[in-house]
Amino acid sequence: MTTAVVPEPSVALPGWAHTYSGKVRDLYVPDESAAGAAITAAHGDVVLVVASDRVSAYDHVLSPGIPGKGVVLTQLSLWWFEQLADLVPNHVVSTDVPEAVAGRAMVCRRLSMFPVECVARGYLTGSGLVEYRASGEVTGIPLPAGLVDGSRLPEPIFTPATKAELGDHDENVPFSAVVEQIGADAATTLRDLTLAVYARAEAVARERGVILADTKLEFGTDPTTGAVTLGDEVLTPDSSRFWPADAWEPGRAQPSFDKQFVRDWLTSAASGWDRESDVPPPVLPADVVERTRDRYLEAFERLTGAPLPL
Repeated sequence: MTTAVVPEPSVALPGWAHTYSGKVRDLYVPDESAAGAAITAAHGDVVLVVASDRVSAYDHVLSPGIPGKGVVLTQLSLWWFEQLADLVPNHVVSTDVPEAVAGRAMVCRRLSMFPVECVARGYLTGSGLVEYRASGEVTGIPLPAGLVDGSRLPEPIFTPATKAELGDHDENVPFSAVVEQIGADAATTLRDLTLAVYARAEAVARERGVILADTKLEFGTDPTTGAVTLGDEVLTPDSSRFWPADAWEPGRAQPSFDKQFVRDWLTSAASGWDRESDVPPPVLPADVVERTRDRYLEAFERLTGAPLPL
């Protein structure tokens, strides 16, 4: 197992106390100051979710980050939450956040999260392709013979995964394992919501010349309403595979709007890095950082139809 080393955030936020850092996000809760008490009085039990510019690959947090990435992830999530508001409630309470994290943070209701990564796939690639090549199935779902990397599936499928600890890999599991873990009613609800969100998002993206190959969602229960609620980020280049529709060609790896440039460079001879070693990855070259940033911005602009000022 590789352990991802995540730097502590350097920014202090009035009224908020840092409580956790993941590979990309930092979480804060209201502190014991008067400002923190005012936040709790106004919003209840909330957490400040701050998207950093950190970028991770192969369970390593890399250096440097991708400038503006945190803003892209947050603003695109907010845009998608609006597109999905009639399908499922979300955890966003307010975007009135400290100036130091303006544009890349959301005040969110604290949810009781389900221990399941809810994945919808409309195309075959990634870990799904690996499973298919080995067994003809993905998480126990039989698929037609003859599919290749990038093939469109006959219909979207729900392929859940267990949530891994920081530094571990999520593990794809069959639907029956989700039923066993959280019960049939909750598992069915998560499956139906995941596929409904995918269907809506896939149609929206397709209208804009973008293929949504797959996406990972996270849900929790709102402690106040009891409703199953969409949390975390949603339909960003970090949680989804977006491909330009005009370049789609099954049978090969597809160009994508995400950190693929980073992955490709890390596994190339140019980086000189051995993925199987215990040596941390080298510093990313400026051109890899810039090209990755351009892809994140292009994803935002294609999907929303508007540029993102940074």
